[in-house]
Amino acid sequence: MIKTPTRQITLAEFLQLPETEPASEYINGKIIQKPMPQGKHSRLQLHSANVINHVVEPQKIALAFPELRCTFGGRSIVPDVAVFAWGRIPVDEKGNIANVFNTYPDWTIEILSPQQSTIKVTRNILHCLNHGTSLGWLIDPEEYNVIIYPHNQQPIFLENEQDILPVPELVGDLQLTLGQLFDCLKL
Repeated sequence: MIKTPTRQITLAEFLQLPETEPASEYINGKIIQKPMPQGKHSRLQLHSANVINHVVEPQKIALAFPELRCTFGGRSIVPDVAVFAWGRIPVDEKGNIANVFNTYPDWTIEILSPQQSTIKVTRNILHCLNHGTSLGWLIDPEEYNVIIYPHNQQPIFLENEQDILPVPELVGDLQLTLGQLFDCLKL
C-alpha cells in the first residue's frame, strides 16, 4: 500500500506523482491505492470490456477501457472498466485517443476484490453518477451478484443467472445475463 502523506495534497500535486502498480486514486485529498487484481477480478474485467467492445466498437458507438484514470469533480479514480460514448472520447492533436481523460465515464464498472471495501467502491460509483455517468455496475465475483446503480434511481440487486443486466441506452443491442457474465470464470 502507498502511504498517505501526513498533509493533504492537491489534485494537481497528485497528478504529478508517478503512477503506481496497482493504480492509486485521489479521493478527498487522500491517496488510496487499489488492491492488486486477482484471478476472478482480472478475468471479469477483461471479459466485460471485450463483450462491450464487441458490440459497440464496430458501430463507433462507444469504447470500454480497462483501468483508465478518469479525473473529474475533484477526484482522480481508476474504474475497473470505464465506458465512454464515442463522441466523448478525448482525442489528441492527431485525432488519436488521448492519454488523459479529464471527464467522467458514461458507464462505470467496478469489480470487488477480496477484502476490498464495498463502501469505498460504491462511493466511487456514486461520485461518477453525481457528475454525469448514466449507469454503474458493482460486480461481486465471490457472491455471483451485481448491484446496478442507474442515474437518479434506486439501485437494483441481481443474483439470478437469468437476470438481464441493465446497460446504458448508448450501447444499444448489448444483452447480457448475470449467468453469461459469470460464465467466463468457468474453465
